[in-house]
Amino acid sequence: MSAPAHLQSKLDRSLQQQYLKHWTPSEEPGETGEEHVKVQQLGLDPSKVEVFYNAAPAVLYEQALRYEKGTNITATGALCVRSGAKTGRSPQDKRVVDEPSSTRDIWWGKVNMKLEESSFLVNRERAIDYLNTQDRIYVVDGFAGWDPEYRVPVRVITSRAYHALYMRNMLVVPTAEELDAFEADAFPKPFVIYNAGMFPANRYTAGMTSSTSVAINFERGEMIILGTQYAGEMKKGVLTVMMYLMPLRPARNLAPAARALPLHSSCNVGKDGDVTLFFGLSGTGKTTLSADPARFLVGDDEHVWTTEGVFNIEGGCYAKCIDLSREKEPEIYDAIRYGAVLENVVFDEWTREVDYEDVSVTENTRCAYPLQYIPNAQIPATVKSHPTNIVMLTCDAFGVLPPVSRLTPEQAMYHFIAGYTAKVAGTEMGVTEPTATFSACFGGPFLVWHPYHYAEMLSAKMIAHDCPAWLVNTGWVGGGHGVGRRCPLKYTRQIVDAIHDGTLAGLPESSYETLDVFGLKHPKVQVKDVPEDVLSPRLAWAASGKGEEYEVKVRHLAGLFEKNFKQYEDRCSTDVIAAGPHVA
Repeated sequence: MSAPAHLQSKLDRSLQQQYLKHWTPSEEPGETGEEHVKVQQLGLDPSKVEVFYNAAPAVLYEQALRYEKGTNITATGALCVRSGAKTGRSPQDKRVVDEPSSTRDIWWGKVNMKLEESSFLVNRERAIDYLNTQDRIYVVDGFAGWDPEYRVPVRVITSRAYHALYMRNMLVVPTAEELDAFEADAFPKPFVIYNAGMFPANRYTAGMTSSTSVAINFERGEMIILGTQYAGEMKKGVLTVMMYLMPLRPARNLAPAARALPLHSSCNVGKDGDVTLFFGLSGTGKTTLSADPARFLVGDDEHVWTTEGVFNIEGGCYAKCIDLSREKEPEIYDAIRYGAVLENVVFDEWTREVDYEDVSVTENTRCAYPLQYIPNAQIPATVKSHPTNIVMLTCDAFGVLPPVSRLTPEQAMYHFIAGYTAKVAGTEMGVTEPTATFSACFGGPFLVWHPYHYAEMLSAKMIAHDCPAWLVNTGWVGGGHGVGRRCPLKYTRQIVDAIHDGTLAGLPESSYETLDVFGLKHPKVQVKDVPEDVLSPRLAWAASGKGEEYEVKVRHLAGLFEKNFKQYEDRCSTDVIAAGPHVA
């Protein structure tokens, strides 16, 4: 075993005992006889498999280069890997076990599809069987969350060094003292991810719809991955766990403002301590806009808002690489160096320079790197103050929404629950071009509770801490996709700067106008270098020669909002429902 000597025997026992967790007390085998032999054969047996425990990046580089085909080192020192046939998440293959401790809490349906305990155990045994056939496995222990009061210990067991390095980057790395006590009584039991993604699920197992399976069991504290090597499944699995557990802390029966709120958001903080949360799905600009050289980055994707402030769930960043350049995103570009993991990119075989414009493998090219690789990252990634601005990012494929709108509290709740954006090409399997969609709380695929549960908590915290909200459209202006153009990043950055420095909040009411049907107030005057004909959808469409089509598109999009929101209306107040768009 490749692990510190004083931890080897403890880890040996732990890995073997984790298989025993599926036995009921009456079935638990003794120390001798056929039952004991069976457990030794089917459990994780470190005496037969070489285990690399929390291995250093250099060791994982060596392992990946030696044993994983298609692995290379790029010119900047990053480890370049292939994730196999799956280059994005497989949301249709995600399942949650229907068990007594959580069944009444979970928002069952398309997002959280039920799986019987028996099917989960079949997949679990299948994963462990596969892991035991390997010559080597990799174990990574880390934390989900930087706040010691709320963090969740996570253990990853995988057959790929690439996955181990990825999760070493994405989890919060324990100190030597924390690692010694990782499984001690002082901590909750680790949530365990069995990643046997190189081995398929059995399609004939009840509840399976393909050879891919991503299954979570909250009662057991386990996740099983079969049939996909895409590392993002582990990251989002951890987020799903936090989406369930955090609202239960410090206690289930506390008022909404007093409980921990998990958010699919990025977060940064200014030099004066002002905190901004950015909501938005992949491709809307969360990672890019939060990596601001003038501010400290708390994190780019997943956070929890507590009674004391905000903390990052992750120890690293997972950035999209399509069309990446130092000119457009210098902090991200320079973070791709030794220790970083580049997924599914194409590079020059001679120079090893990466071509970020080449999407021949996938449009969902990615890089995972430690948070410390961002020069202005806040370490530890916590802030002991509450948000002063909330920015809801959307990628409007219809080109109807203004680049920035000032939201009333009711509008903020409406647009948080609606979560309108576009699926950006490559984020999910089968998506090849932007498609308008609604994703509750800007993170629908990762919600566990009903969206209103999170919205109620957000509303309570916004009111308690007097935090305003803005809707920022990083999508199309002057027409929809194929007609208009994507709002230039330089303009979006200036809009966000105007939020941070108070320029937008300081504009007189006469400088705003109201968007028909949607009721959104947006600036009608130039803001910094952002011209009026960009800030006003009506003027932008007219400048493109498509002014006559604008009203039609506005009503069409409003109709989509109304149709989508009907599924939430029974849980929402009349004021929140009225805050949305309405077609007369």
